[in-house]
Amino acid sequence: MKLKNNTKHRYKTIQGLRSFKNSLPNNVKKVISKKGHIYTETLENWRYIVGDKLFKICFPKSFKHSNRLSSSYLSIMVKRGYEVDLEYSKKIILDKLNSYLGYNAVEKLKFISFDGEEPQKKEKINKNATNSKYKEKISKIKNDKIKKSLIEMSKFFKKK
Repeated sequence: MKLKNNTKHRYKTIQGLRSFKNSLPNNVKKVISKKGHIYTETLENWRYIVGDKLFKICFPKSFKHSNRLSSSYLSIMVKRGYEVDLEYSKKIILDKLNSYLGYNAVEKLKFISFDGEEPQKKEKINKNATNSKYKEKISKIKNDKIKKSLIEMSKFFKKK
């Protein structure tokens, strides 16, 4: 292997694969450094931290680091109507979260309620690919071969 003086790296490296850290774009590096490992660890282990019952009604939204003026807090999205249940278990969640991370990383929990209905994904499946709008456009085409091929193609999409 050759030693390569790479301008994007701080040190001389052996030519080959770059480390994952160095291959990330700068914008992504900033997000990771701001959020840190606390938010990602919380997301990965949320079911373990809060338990199965609370896992169904809440999830972490964001994490804010402490600074001189404010303390660090974790924003949690809660289904409307379950705020009281989460408020009673607030101390337990804080203790479990901090013990899991190994130090007092989170000082407060902030609850944000949302409607319990999960947003339905609107999948736009066009069952009739050749609706009237497209039929009009296809009928205006003068070349018969192109017209037939577009109709055949629309039948193909209709099957899927």
